Amino acid sequence: MRIRTCLALAAAAATLAVGAAPASAVPTAAAAVPVLTTGDAAGPAVAAGDVLVAPLAAGTKATFYSAATGSTGVTCGVSPFTARALTNPDAPGAATASLTGLTFGSCTANVTGVTSVKSLTVGNLAYNLAIGDGAGHPVVLTAGASGPVQASAVLNSWFGTLTCTYQLSGAFTGTADNATHTLAFRNEHFVKSGGSSLCPGEGYFSATYGPLTDSSQAGGPVVHVN
Repeated sequence: MRIRTCLALAAAAATLAVGAAPASAVPTAAAAVPVLTTGDAAGPAVAAGDVLVAPLAAGTKATFYSAATGSTGVTCGVSPFTARALTNPDAPGAATASLTGLTFGSCTANVTGVTSVKSLTVGNLAYNLAIGDGAGHPVVLTAGASGPVQASAVLNSWFGTLTCTYQLSGAFTGTADNATHTLAFRNEHFVKSGGSSLCPGEGYFSATYGPLTDSSQAGGPVVHVN
């Protein structure tokens, strides 16, 4: 009897030993990664309240043309923007920010009758900005609480000072690029909402901003979209 009991206990112990997996073999959940990090995918998360900044990408200009396939209109060599991060959830998803500053400088015009550009400004800031981690890393800019996305050009001309005001028509969309850390917008469509009868009826805005950096973190690291 004692021998049979010992054999049974030994068999049970062997069964438990075989069935138990070593701790190293137990799968662990992958660590969550936020949509926006700094430096690279493994860098610190962009925190709510961080200030994100970007100039025009080197060698590029911001353009506001009267036709999508044309080259007549206003060209600006300086156009920094500033945004404040609001939310940065774990991927997949979209991070949000408030676009609080967007200015233009060193602007010229090649419109017949226009002698110089007095100013090009945007109105109704702040705008809502979303950067997603989906295909193509979509960027979407929408109107904030102050009103629609609006642009106004004040031009010196043969006929005096002209003011041309435009509002965004439809969605303002672009893409983010991790290779260059840029945000690119192409032919964003605006329609005339006020101003002189000499102003074109439409405007198409294009610009590439970057590198996008987090000025609230030490060294101002670039922003990476995961």
